[in-house]
Amino acid sequence: MSTRVAMHATYTQALPRHFITGSELSADELNGLIERALELKAAPYSSDVLRRRSVALIFQKPSTRTRVSFEAGITELGGYPMVLRTDDLQLTRDESVRDTAYVLSRHVAAIGIRTGEERLVEELAEHATVPVINMLSPKHHPCQALADLLTLRETFGGLDGLTLAYVGDGNNVARSLVVVGSKAGVEVRVAAPDGYQLEPDGAGLLTDDPGEAVRGADAVYTDVWVSMSDAPESAAERRRALAPYRLDDNLLDGAAPTAVALHCLPAHPGEEITEQVLYGSRQRIWDQAENRRHAQKALLELLIGA
Repeated sequence: MSTRVAMHATYTQALPRHFITGSELSADELNGLIERALELKAAPYSSDVLRRRSVALIFQKPSTRTRVSFEAGITELGGYPMVLRTDDLQLTRDESVRDTAYVLSRHVAAIGIRTGEERLVEELAEHATVPVINMLSPKHHPCQALADLLTLRETFGGLDGLTLAYVGDGNNVARSLVVVGSKAGVEVRVAAPDGYQLEPDGAGLLTDDPGEAVRGADAVYTDVWVSMSDAPESAAERRRALAPYRLDDNLLDGAAPTAVALHCLPAHPGEEITEQVLYGSRQRIWDQAENRRHAQKALLELLIGA
C-alpha cells in the first residue's frame, strides 16, 4: 500500500462524529448519554475530557442559554470555550465555509455553530475533521432536545412510554423533539394550526387540536410564537393564528395529573404561556435551562471521547 493510500485509509477510519439533527445517535447511545448527563450533574468536575483543549463556538445569532451552558460546561470539562461572533471570522469577507472548517479543525477539538443558515452547519460538517455540533439552525435544535429528555428523565424516573405534547408553532424545537424523543421511546404529539405544522414523517402525532395533543400527556411544551428569524410584518398574524395554543392552566389540566410544563425559553408571558404556568409549581422550565449544560457535557464526552 502506498503512503498516500495508507494515509487516506487512516483518515477515513478517523472521520469525526457530528451532531446535526440528533438522528446520528442510536437509541442505546441516547439513553446512555442521558444517564451520563445525570452523573455529570451530580459531579460537575468529575470529567476532564477537554483538559488543555479548546472548542470553537460560532454564534451568528444572539444567545443566552446556549452560550452560557456551553461555555460553563466546556470549562467544567477542563477546556477552553473559544467564542466566535460573525464579525470575528473571515466568513464576512467571503472566505469559504470549507476553508473555515479546515482551519478550525487544526486548532480545536470540536466546533459548535448557532446560525440562521442550514447550509453552514451542513458544510462545516462536510469538511471539518473534528466533531461539529448544531447549537441551533432553522430546522433543528437537537441540543435543546437532549436537555428536555434529561429533564423528563429526572422528573419521571425514566423515558420509555412517556408522552410529550408540543403546542404552538411547529418549528425547529418541535422537529428535534420528534426526532430525538422517538429514539428514547417518548411519544411526541405536535399541535399546530394549518400553515405552522411540521411536515409529516411518521414519527410523531400531528394535529391541529391542542386538547387532543395534551390529553393524558406527561409534559406539555411550548415555544415563542414570534422568533428572531420571523419577519416583523408577520408577527400579528402569527399571534392571531397561534392564540388558541397558549399554554395555560386550563390546557395543562387536560394532561395527566402529574404533567409538567416545559419551555425552551426565552418566554413571553401572556403570549405562548401564562405567567401563572411559567412561574408556577407545575413547570420544570428552569431545570430545562440548567440541564442544557449537563446534557451538552455528556454529548461532548461522547463525540470527542472520554
